[in-house]
Order: sequence, then structure tokens, then C-alpha cells
Amino acid sequence: MPEIVTRERDPAAFDALTAANIDPRLAGVYASRGVTNPSDLNHGLPALLPPAQLASVQDAAKLLADAIQAGKRLLIVADYDADGATACAVGMRALGAMGAKVDFIVPNRFEFGYGLTPEIVALGAQKSPDIIITVDNGIASVDGVAEANRRGIQVLVTDHHLPGDSLPDAAVIVNPNQVGDTFASKNLAGVGVIFYTMTALRAELRTRNFFQGKIEPNLADLLDLVALGTVADVVRLDHNNRVLVEQGLARIRAGRMSPGIRAIMQVAGRDSNRASTYDLGFVVGPRLNAAGRLDDMSLGIECLLCNDVRTATELASRLDALNRERRSIESDMRDGALASLEEVDVGARYALALFDASWHQGVVGILASRIREKYHRPVIAFAQDGQGNLKGSGRSIRGFHMRDALDLVTKRHPALISKFGGHAMAAGLTISESGMADFASAFEAVARELLTPSDLAERIETDGALNADELTFDFAQSIDAQVWGQGFGAPSFTGHFRVLEQRVVGQKHLKLKLSLGSSTFEAMRFGSGDALGTSIDAVFRPSINEFRGNVTLQLVLDYVA
Repeated sequence: MPEIVTRERDPAAFDALTAANIDPRLAGVYASRGVTNPSDLNHGLPALLPPAQLASVQDAAKLLADAIQAGKRLLIVADYDADGATACAVGMRALGAMGAKVDFIVPNRFEFGYGLTPEIVALGAQKSPDIIITVDNGIASVDGVAEANRRGIQVLVTDHHLPGDSLPDAAVIVNPNQVGDTFASKNLAGVGVIFYTMTALRAELRTRNFFQGKIEPNLADLLDLVALGTVADVVRLDHNNRVLVEQGLARIRAGRMSPGIRAIMQVAGRDSNRASTYDLGFVVGPRLNAAGRLDDMSLGIECLLCNDVRTATELASRLDALNRERRSIESDMRDGALASLEEVDVGARYALALFDASWHQGVVGILASRIREKYHRPVIAFAQDGQGNLKGSGRSIRGFHMRDALDLVTKRHPALISKFGGHAMAAGLTISESGMADFASAFEAVARELLTPSDLAERIETDGALNADELTFDFAQSIDAQVWGQGFGAPSFTGHFRVLEQRVVGQKHLKLKLSLGSSTFEAMRFGSGDALGTSIDAVFRPSINEFRGNVTLQLVLDYVA
């Protein structure tokens, strides 16, 4: 049974927020998420950190400005996830609008793997580029950049992943996480990094009077793509990222999004006028990712670059079909993994390293997420790559930095991992198939050093209890209007309710009528149709439910005891 805890809030921050006439219910939520000043809730574009504060971005801008004015050929090398796809689309659209000769390639994960490898450089060289621009990759591409240099191709790296011990010998590197960069937001996604690079390029071209007599591009028109990539990559929504996401969502709700995003939302049956971070992270993002997981992310990028509504709809339909296929594959993999774990004492493990020869290489990351959610352990799931290696994708829990853990494994067993990279909460790696048992043992040993038994106990953080008169429609609307996500989670509360009515809907959901004090509330428990007792303790979220034109308050139950 998980431990239910109330988030601690900064009293001084709470006082400052309520003094600014912020609803005390929301002030408490904000104060427990690091908001210390009312200005932290200003999500207008002027609140963005200035591009000039990002190290080397002005060098990148000068490199690109010189290239554009000299008519040089640029080639974007993208990553095959939603962040990489949106970053590629931002780069393509922005550079194209600024007069660049630009094209892109994206590695097929099953043929080339991740990043700017020498093989990808050779493939890209067929397009005769003068400059390669990496988006959402490149910081670990020492050999790939060396190969590009050997061929006389300059490389501009734009990335956000953590650097390794050695940096590539690129012409310029733009990455807020490289050593010495004092940029205040270390949480920019890859799409955020290229967006900042494009704004710096536009500023550089302005100083050269490049736009005299021309139409200057409005880069804010690309914020729908920036918001999508930022949310889909599950980076922390610090203040700067919340500005990017809120501005992007505002444009989507106003109908000012790319035809590709509009088409994906339409085929998914979502109302873009009410778009939320949920739509970006759980509707559009997975459909875009499905291309990279099962087929070729070029399909997803073409959808995002498409300006023709009819073509965008056709591409979005193909993405939707791939996502349905992905869900089916994932379900089979999850069932098999859970069955195999029934024979394992998971409670005695600190980490899980899993492999099955039937697993799909493009879906192991999602599988790792599902297993982590169930067992609250760091999980790495592996699949064969067809060349005697295993490709793994890991997902972590709080208190366990996945990339640093893999680095520690590598330092102790130098021959075990051939390559790895990633973040605190997610990472990818390659090992030999024969090394699976040794890796599982080494990974478990590191987890036992870095984690305590209390770290392995699942904790549900809430914002405390609310009285019945505080659960209002207006409060739920205020919550729905905010940007929530990784590191800035949507508020949830605790309450003891009497169950007045309950019935199963949609085969696996429970629709309820609950009472709290003298008030009654409609509620939903999604994903479980199991009957509840006459009284429950619940963790819930106030939300707005729209059904057949009626808009009402509804409580969404996340946990019930």
C-alpha cells in the first residue's frame, strides 16, 4: 500500500502569493511546487529567459547567418522521438523562413541506432551538406562529428542530454547542460534548444539588415511544436518551460497550430479548442512517437512539416494506425513481462533488468515505464537488435539518477556497456546479448548502493484535504487553465467520502456519486471497474467534465483505500 503524504509548502511563499490576491487554495499548491513569487506565474513571452544567456548560442547564430548569406547547404540530423521530430520541424520551418537551403534526415532506429554516428554522417553526406545541425542529439557523438570533420562538413550540435567525459569536436555546441553554461533553465527539451538557437539566429540576421525588404518570420508561430516536444519528452516544467508550453497551448486553442498537429488531434477525436498538456503528452505525442517506434520518424516529421490539410490528415491517419499497432504490441509485451515476474521475488529486488527475445525494440521504453509504475523500481527492458546486441531503455524512480547509475556500472565494468546516454529519469544503452546476466547483476548492485528501502516504497504526494465548500466548479476551472506536468504536477487532494451510487461504464471505468459532508459530487475512477465499499478514503483531482454540451464539476479518483 502506498504512503500518502502531503507536500510541504514554503510559508513565506504562500504569504507572498496570497498577498498578491491569489486564491489561497492555488497559492498553497504553487508554494509547494517551488513558486516563491507572483512573477513566477507570469507566462507571457517576455518572461522567457533571454537567448543570449544560453552559452554559445550567439556563436551558433553567427555560423548559421554566415551560411545562409553564403548560400551554403544545411542538413538537420534529428532524433526519432517526439522531441527530436518537433525539434526538426522547428529547425526546418524557421531556417526555411529565413532563406536557408535546408534539408533533414532522421536515423531509422533499427538500422542506425541513436545519434550522429559515422554511418549517419555517410548517409547525410549524400546530400552534400556544408553544415550538419543535430537536434536533440549530438552531445555524445564524438566519432560522428570526427567523421563529419574528416569529410569537411562542419557540425553544429544542439542538444539537451547530459554530456559524457568527452565532448565532440563540433564547430559549436549549444546545450544548457554542458559544463560552464549558466543558463538558468537546465530543463530545456531538444526542441527548446533549437527554438532558442533560431531566435538567436533571427536576432543576428536583424543586425545584418538581412530582413530589409523581406518578411521577417514570426517564430512564435512555432510554439505549438515547442510545447508538444517539451511535454512529450517529459522534461521538468520549470518556469521557462511553462512559458513555452502555455504559449504553445494558447496558439493551439486559438486554432493557430500547424496542420499536422491539428490533423493528429482530429484523428484522435480531441477538441483542439480545449487542448491541454494531457493532449500533448498522451494523445499527440504517442501518435508521433509511434512512427519512430515501429516504422520511420520521417513520417512524423513530414506530418509536422506539411502545410496541406488533406495530406496532413492522411499522414495523421497513418500515425494513428501505427499507434494502435504499438498499443497491441505493448499489451502483449506487458502481459508476458508480468507473467515472468510472478516467478520472481520483486520485493527483494532494488532494480529490474528484463529481456525477452520476442520483445519489440521500439516499444521497450514504454514497457519499462509500465513495469516501473507497477513495482516502483528502476527498470530497464531490453530487446534484440539482430546483430548480437541488446538495446535497452530504462525508466527510473525518484532518488535514482538513471544515467549516473549506468555511468557507475561502466566505470566498474568497462566492457559491459558499449554505449549509453540519457537523463535522470530515462536512459538508453546497448550491451552484448551474452552480457545480460552480468549487467543485471551489476545494475542491481549499483541500485542497492544508491537506494534505500524507503526509496522503494511508493509515495503518493497530495496537496492535503479540502472542505466540501472548497470543491467548486470555479476552482476546477482554475486548475484546468494551468500548465501542469513533470516536476509541476497537477494538484491532488485527499478526502473521506461516502459512496452513494456506483456503476461500471465503458467496461473498465467506475462512475460514482459521492458525498462529503452534506455535499454530493460526481466522480470517476478510470481503469478499474471493481466495486467499492460504502465509504472510501481517496486521492482525487477536481476536473471539468464536458458531456453532451453540459459542463460540470467531476472528481477524478487516482487512488482509493
